[in-house]
Amino acid sequence: MKIQILPTAEQDLIDGYHFYELQRAGLGRYFFDTLSSDIESLEFFCGTHPVVFGQFRLLSKRFPFAVYYRIENDTVRIYAVLDCRSNPAWLRKRIQ
Repeated sequence: MKIQILPTAEQDLIDGYHFYELQRAGLGRYFFDTLSSDIESLEFFCGTHPVVFGQFRLLSKRFPFAVYYRIENDTVRIYAVLDCRSNPAWLRKRIQ
């Protein structure tokens, strides 16, 4: 299964990196590496996650972030990587 990270999700990862890097030097890199590993796991476990707001949602193992994705034509398309602490109404709007 191929994995495609859409531009909006790439920007979410960059924003998360900057947020955590401001908290402590090196934490942004750890965030990025952790989320990258979570995303890579979709190669084997895609489609096994609950559907939330009409998309599959993978929760990160180490950070309060969720990866929202769909499976389309043998490709996992990642639409968003969002902070779970955000307002649910904003999350729903962002996903849809």
